[in-house]
Amino acid sequence: MIKTFCVFFLLLGFQGLSLFGQTVSEVRGRTRVKPAEIQDVLNNPGIGFTTFQRFNGDTLNPGSGWTEGLPIVYQTFNGGLVNKSHPSTSIAYFRVDWAFLEPEREKYDWAMIDKALSTAASRGQTLMFRVAPYEDGDRDVPAWYRQMVGKEDKLLSVKWRTDPEDPRYLQYFGGLIRALGQRYDGNPTLESVDIALTGFWGEGDGSHLLSERTRVALIDCYLENFKRTPLTFQPLNGDAPDPGVLVRGTPIEAFWADGRNNGVGDGMRPLGLRCDCLGDMTTDLWPEQQWSHMGDVYPRDIVKSGMSEAWKKRPVTMEICGTFLQWLDSLKYDDRTVQYIFAEALKWHISSFNAKSSPVPKVWGPLVEKWLNRMGYRFVIRRFEYPSRLSPNGQLSITSLWENVGVAPLYKDYRLAVRLKGPGRARVYLSDTKLLNWLPGDIVYEENFFIPYDMPLGKYQVEVGIVSPGTLAPTVRLAITGRTEDGWYRMGDVMIVK
Repeated sequence: MIKTFCVFFLLLGFQGLSLFGQTVSEVRGRTRVKPAEIQDVLNNPGIGFTTFQRFNGDTLNPGSGWTEGLPIVYQTFNGGLVNKSHPSTSIAYFRVDWAFLEPEREKYDWAMIDKALSTAASRGQTLMFRVAPYEDGDRDVPAWYRQMVGKEDKLLSVKWRTDPEDPRYLQYFGGLIRALGQRYDGNPTLESVDIALTGFWGEGDGSHLLSERTRVALIDCYLENFKRTPLTFQPLNGDAPDPGVLVRGTPIEAFWADGRNNGVGDGMRPLGLRCDCLGDMTTDLWPEQQWSHMGDVYPRDIVKSGMSEAWKKRPVTMEICGTFLQWLDSLKYDDRTVQYIFAEALKWHISSFNAKSSPVPKVWGPLVEKWLNRMGYRFVIRRFEYPSRLSPNGQLSITSLWENVGVAPLYKDYRLAVRLKGPGRARVYLSDTKLLNWLPGDIVYEENFFIPYDMPLGKYQVEVGIVSPGTLAPTVRLAITGRTEDGWYRMGDVMIVK
């Protein structure tokens, strides 16, 4: 429920006024506001659950299965954005096989991606995207490419369908990635693109077996053609003795606990981190290796890959291993196991999660809500102070204490803003603070804004918001009361006087 409030200033000052959960007081000529924290799940940009091969308002996958790699089957949209038995989302994830995107050599089906982007935007979502070179079973490389290279046996990995060392793989699969970047890099609806090199579903199995020349050339197809759209990297399949080798020879940022790094300076590129099997707790799925993703691969290889600090600059996105219904019905996970999985994901600084558009069991609904309230960023204003009275040519000097109670920063290029709103007029001040630096924990924000000499006198509402720099419209919900109908947060009033 949206709540607004009014604060009345007394000429002699006031102490401890509480309205709609906010405590407002005046201390030595300054207004001090202590907003009330809320526990609502906030559907904010770039964080939380994602839909998969679907969009907000679509019917979920039936049962415990899911679809992937195929063109999207568009459902009739009834206008509602609620997802039954699934959280609302700000991200749609689309993964499609090379064979569908390039059915004929160098003839790309861009309409497939265009429609996914426009549909995501119309449902209040951005689009996370991957092109997989092939899958398991009968989901091969494009027929024209198979005809070109012929049958291939004795490949270095059992999860390869074609030899990535063949120069034609770089020419054509790499060519698709280059063309993709040239067309879509910087598209405001494109949330991120996964770096897919080899292996079933593009998950990268056997990437460590590639020659450095081939590996670097394939990665460069992404780095050189996606300069503005964030890229997400997945070096964590458990099959590489040293996953750190995957960044060698590239400008990908990586840091290790012993002080090593993959290079420093402006030429280095931070990438997001992707983990595609969150919740795998059993070695039964991997009898030859005798490991699990949760117990072995992730805690070990997030560190060994050099990507343990990636979350400070780019998001960590994870995908469920199986589905929630499989966890409940087949694997018999209990609440304690699910809580452990969620806690580990938070430890690894998760921002978004693909549950494969499959239902969340009702019994785990409260656990999921608590998890969502820690996932990604979540900002609370603990205290906000400013002068109670100002004159034209004076300064609105703000001192405030915030807290990011989430596990990651805000990665998008949004700006903190303060708005002074009076009858029939408003003035927005954009802050110079870098929100990417607002890591989990306490944040002290202080800044001065000049009041112009021709500012009309009178009473103004002081409001704060995190806005898109292009529209100056608030885009991020804060975990406090006091939100106005247009998305700003009331911090009280200020008088502009002579």
